[in-house]
Amino acid sequence: MPALTFLGHAGLRVQARRFRLLADPWFARTGAFLGAWHQFPRNDHLDRPGLLDVDWVAVSHEHLDHMDLSVLSRLPPHARVLIPRYPGPALRERLRAAGVARVIELEPWRPFPLDDQGSWIAAIPEQSPMCHDSALLIVADGHAVLDCNDARLTAAQARRAKHLAGGRLDVMTVQTAGASWHPICYSYPPEVRARIEAEKRIGKFRAVLRLVRATGPELAVPFAGPACFLDPDLLAFNDSIRAPGVFPDNEQAAAWLSEHLPAQRWACFRPGDVLDLATGAVVPDPVSARFSYTDGLEEYLERYAADRAADLELVRAAAPEPGPGFGAVFAAHFSRLGALSPYFLERIGMTVRFRVTGPNGGDWDVRLDADGARVDLAGRATAPEYTFTVAGRWLAAVLSGSISWEDLLLSLRLSAHRDPDRYNDYLIGLLKHAEEQALRAVEAYETGRDQDERITIPVGERVFEVGRYCPHAGEDLAIGAVVDGTTLHCLAHNFAFDLETGECLNARCDPLAVSAARRGAPTGAGPYRPAP
Repeated sequence: MPALTFLGHAGLRVQARRFRLLADPWFARTGAFLGAWHQFPRNDHLDRPGLLDVDWVAVSHEHLDHMDLSVLSRLPPHARVLIPRYPGPALRERLRAAGVARVIELEPWRPFPLDDQGSWIAAIPEQSPMCHDSALLIVADGHAVLDCNDARLTAAQARRAKHLAGGRLDVMTVQTAGASWHPICYSYPPEVRARIEAEKRIGKFRAVLRLVRATGPELAVPFAGPACFLDPDLLAFNDSIRAPGVFPDNEQAAAWLSEHLPAQRWACFRPGDVLDLATGAVVPDPVSARFSYTDGLEEYLERYAADRAADLELVRAAAPEPGPGFGAVFAAHFSRLGALSPYFLERIGMTVRFRVTGPNGGDWDVRLDADGARVDLAGRATAPEYTFTVAGRWLAAVLSGSISWEDLLLSLRLSAHRDPDRYNDYLIGLLKHAEEQALRAVEAYETGRDQDERITIPVGERVFEVGRYCPHAGEDLAIGAVVDGTTLHCLAHNFAFDLETGECLNARCDPLAVSAARRGAPTGAGPYRPAP
């Protein structure tokens, strides 16, 4: 006592003297995101009635591999559900619509008591409200667990969490395989896709390394992914689990991280493994112990897919083909989105084509800019900057409100093309939030930041003076960036900036504040310390 049980993917069970808590349990046999994602390795042997006999369930955010309604609908009457308070109401409303009762919202950074013995939990949201992800800091019987799950904390946030926990983190779980539909859903040549996957993989590892180095937990654990893909239409994405793909498994991540930070203690856990937080003793789960990430993996996935085939049929049956008038529903949807945020629309400033396949589909163009949203169901745009190709049955689930846009994007059940090939965070932000209050919070955050602090970056014989904080999400570039030639790469979200001009090279983003380069040793506010 206390004990930490790893439930697979991002799930944890905390057993303390006076309470039991689940964090982000995911067991749904239909997977998540339109049946695309499945637990890897599988964890259904843990889904027993006794597991759900808990006092608390913490749900970090609304992604369906964390907010599993098949679990939340089976909780005992006394269990209470804890969620972070986000600027928008999406998480709270989705739980309410599903009939989940006894929901308590956690104020950011404020410890919430779990018992009368000094145990507590705090939600730590990402610095930018563009992403509604939160880490969970749990102190149980005096032992601290920082469960980062999907949240991309800054190094300063992670250090603050350690301080809040009393200066020691017994366990820190860190995501090493991010949820991403880029580049695998994009129309790249194979060699370009492979290069981007490898770059994103190493970029994620470097970001985790920086975070762990900044906090020095007693034990660091790769966690919260990756998933595997069992639908016949998506099986090819399992290739990205293998090196150098964008979905590295936890053993691959631990090997890289331990090589680059050997003084840190790392460990991998499988579903059902139990860690005693007081002694460090581990009891392996006998079922998961038979699983291998390498030996017989193809046969494992084939058996797994066969076992879930009927569940995947249920997913398809729940998404019928849309009927006549589907285009009008689509147009009404974007008319509503176009009225939510002039700030976002001005920064989108492009035409997006939705190539909707199947009955009652077509090429539908949406112009999003400072003048609002205009829909052309005849698809007459000559140069759309984004093109999404998606089956009408999956798009209909979004338009009906059954799932969110982000659920569709994460399902990988679409293909995408960009021309020019630059990410537009505001387009994706508008789609995934689709709610005025959440969008206003992003605008207030981005327009209210201090832009004056500078750091100096030596490049050869020259020194560049630039803004200390990334103009995208506010990452501290003094410790959260790497420089390649005259390109600065922010490790938080992989945005790249030209040190000569400040221009963002791979996304629609405000420029990085830069001053003219000079020769000589760096001086001024704050030296630049490159991450490895």
